[in-house]
Amino acid sequence: MSRATSMFSSAVPRPDAVNRDGYPAYQRPLEEQYLQVLLTNTLSNTFYASSDQLLQEVEQVHDTMLAADPEFMAKALVFARNEGFMRLQPTFGLAKLAGVRPDLFAQVFDRVIVIPSDLQDFMTILSSMGRGEGGRAVKRQVARWLNEKLTEYWAIKYNGRGRGYSLGDIVRTVHPKPAGPKQSALFKYVVHGEGAGDFLPQIQAYKLLKQADPSSRATLISAGRLPHEVVTAVGDLDKDCWRALVLQLPAMALLRYLTALERRGVLDEFQDYITTRLTDQMTLKNAKIFPFHFLKAFQQVQKPWVKDVLRQAVELTVANIPEISGKTAIFLDVSGSMGGGPLLIGSVFALALYKRTGGTALFWAFDTKVYEQSPSMVDSVLSQAERICDLGGTDTSAPIQRLADRRLFVDNIIMITDEQQNTGSPFYGALAQYRRKVNSKAKTFIVDISSYRSTMVPLTDSLTHYIFGWSDQVLHYISRSIQGYGGLVEAVRLISL
Repeated sequence: MSRATSMFSSAVPRPDAVNRDGYPAYQRPLEEQYLQVLLTNTLSNTFYASSDQLLQEVEQVHDTMLAADPEFMAKALVFARNEGFMRLQPTFGLAKLAGVRPDLFAQVFDRVIVIPSDLQDFMTILSSMGRGEGGRAVKRQVARWLNEKLTEYWAIKYNGRGRGYSLGDIVRTVHPKPAGPKQSALFKYVVHGEGAGDFLPQIQAYKLLKQADPSSRATLISAGRLPHEVVTAVGDLDKDCWRALVLQLPAMALLRYLTALERRGVLDEFQDYITTRLTDQMTLKNAKIFPFHFLKAFQQVQKPWVKDVLRQAVELTVANIPEISGKTAIFLDVSGSMGGGPLLIGSVFALALYKRTGGTALFWAFDTKVYEQSPSMVDSVLSQAERICDLGGTDTSAPIQRLADRRLFVDNIIMITDEQQNTGSPFYGALAQYRRKVNSKAKTFIVDISSYRSTMVPLTDSLTHYIFGWSDQVLHYISRSIQGYGGLVEAVRLISL
C-alpha cells in the first residue's frame, strides 16, 4: 500500500478514510455515497456486472442515509429505479424505509415496485431482514398494488417460484381484499392455479395451451396474447405457433428469437415487419437496446437480409449509449488471449463508444505494439468489428506509455482487455507516469471481459475504476463515474414526493 501511495502522491489527494477491509479510501458526501450504492451495488471503484454483491456490504450506508435524510433517501430510490434502471438496491432501501418512515414508504412504493419481480424481491428482502410480513403499512401497500397493478399477463409470467416468493405466496401473506370479481379470480389463480373462465380469458388460453395438441396451439397463442416466455417453455412449437408468436414479441425478445424463427423457416414471411421493428429508433430506445445486444444474433443468423438489418439497427442504438464527456482514449486489447468471443464483444463496445464520441476519441488497438486507428463513422460497427483480428502478446502499458511520451491530454482512458499482460512495463507505473507528466486527474476505466479477476492497479486508486464482466449497466457506470455523482444529487432533490 505504501508503494501505491508514493506512486500516486503527486497525482491524487491523500486518502481521508478507509474501506471495510481497512484500506485507504476517499470519503464522498453521504448523498453521493448513497447514489453510488443505488446505481452500482458497490461503494468502491469496482463494478461487478453480475450484480451479486452481498446486501450486507452496503447496509450501513442505507441506515446512515435513513437516519440523516429519509426524504432524500426516498427520492433517491425513485431515481435509481426509474432513471438508473437498477432494482436490487432501490428495493433493499425501500424495505429499510418501510420500517422507519411508513409515510414516505407509501409515497414511493409504486415508483420503486414497478413489476412483479420487484415485489417478489421486496418480500424476500423483508423476510431476510427478520421483518416477516412487514407490518400493517407494508401489507396495505402490497394489497393495493396487487389490486391495482396485477394483470393476467403478469400472473402467467411471474408466478414461478424462482424468486423466493411466488405471487401466490404474496397473496397468501397479505390477504388482499379483491377489488372486484376479476381480481378475485386472479388471486385464486395465483394461489391455487384455479379459476379462469370468463373473467380471465388470457389465463384460460394459457391453461388450454398446456393441454392442447400442436395443431390448435397457434390459435390459443394469438387469442390469448400469451407471454413468449411461457409459450416457448411449452416446447414443440410448429411454424404456425411461431407465426402467431412473432407479432407479439417485444423488440429484445424478437432479437433473441431470430435464429429460432430462421430454423423454423418463417423469417422471410416477416421480412418487412422485422425490418421495420428492428430499425425503428424509438422502439430501440424504449427497449433500452445497446449495440452489443445484437452480437449473438449477428453471429448465428444466416440470412443476408437479416444481417443487414442488424447492422443498421446497431448504428441506431449508438445513440442509446450514455454520453461520455471529455476527451477520451479508447484502447482495445487485440492480443492472442482475446481471440474469439472476447475480442468481438470488446470490438463492438470500443467501436460503438468511438462513434458515440462523434469520432473525437483516440482509438488505439494494442498487443505488444500500438496500432493507431481511425474507425469509419459510416461503415457499420458490426462490419468493422468482424475485421479486427487477434495478434500477438500483451503489453497493457504500451498505449499508456505512448500517451505519456507524446504528452497527449485526455480526460478519460477506457481500456478493454483480459489483463493477461506477458511483456513490457507494469501498467500501473505507466499510468502513474502519465498522471505525473500530463493529466493528474485522468480517470481510467479497465473493462476486464475475462473471468480472472486479477487487477493491474490497486483498487484504492480513486481515479481508476474496475469493471469485471459485462452487463447493460456498464455504460451507465462509466458515464456516471465520469460526470461524478455530485451532479446527480440536485437532480434527485428536484423529484416530487
